[in-house]
Amino acid sequence: MSASNITSTHPTSFLLMGIPGLEHLHIWISIPFSAYTLALLGNCTLLLITQADAALHEPTYLFLAMLAAIDLVLSSSALPKMLAIFWFRDREINFFACLVQMFFLHSFSIMESAVLLAMAFDHYVAICKPLHYTTVLTGSLITKIGMAAVARAVTLMTPLPFLLRCFHYCRGPVIAHCYCEHMAVVSFNNIYGIAVAMFIGVLDLFFIILSYIFILQAVLELSSQKARYKAFGTCVSHIGAILAFYTPSVISSVMHRVARCAAPHVHILLANFYLLFPPMVNPIIYGVKTKQIRDSLGSIPEKGCVNRE
Repeated sequence: MSASNITSTHPTSFLLMGIPGLEHLHIWISIPFSAYTLALLGNCTLLLITQADAALHEPTYLFLAMLAAIDLVLSSSALPKMLAIFWFRDREINFFACLVQMFFLHSFSIMESAVLLAMAFDHYVAICKPLHYTTVLTGSLITKIGMAAVARAVTLMTPLPFLLRCFHYCRGPVIAHCYCEHMAVVSFNNIYGIAVAMFIGVLDLFFIILSYIFILQAVLELSSQKARYKAFGTCVSHIGAILAFYTPSVISSVMHRVARCAAPHVHILLANFYLLFPPMVNPIIYGVKTKQIRDSLGSIPEKGCVNRE
């Protein structure tokens, strides 16, 4: 594909091919993607209990609510269309709808990375500077962090749809993918993708690792083994969320740029796994490992009984 001037023509719509080479298995492949309903249920539940329970109006749970909201948008931006391809062979997507989908997917992925970094900072302050926790992580700071995460994502991703509008789509309106992924749409745009991935992924991950180095130092300095286990236990859920988000993302990016000889469906399945896995497992990870969330969830039936009385 070659770049053209601003007046270059573009197709009115794209055809999403799903998973090329595995079309005969689409109906079976759709079964794990039906876990989208679990992602919806889990993240909506987290948002509702965080809003309803005043005890959860603390920085840790507010960041978790941000993560749940982002996961809802991420999964809802692509998975309904993917299921339409698998179930009904509804492959057509409007050109501008494709650009909007691409913008939302990449913007909210960047926001999720920012929230994971903010959660690492939250754990750092809680463990390394516990006496200053309430004075450092104020409501005002949390609001500013949320706004900064949105501003950074929108600023970095706004050029993407405009860049793609300027290309001449000489290979036709066919995308060998389940959703509008910019590396599948135009190869030239890999340059922009690499730049953003380096700026976001590497920078955020560096500061997350740095936070955990300080946390580990503080934990090892604790005299009681029980206190060490308790302190590090508070980080387990966050580490699980980090692995769920970054591992598929890194593997998918490396596969796109290095392992080009791999079968196309391998790239696509990895990209789909990256899109589906974090929104599905994050509510489970935090629901299982966080006592306050379990207690709040368990108190819902009791509150319902009290209200009826």
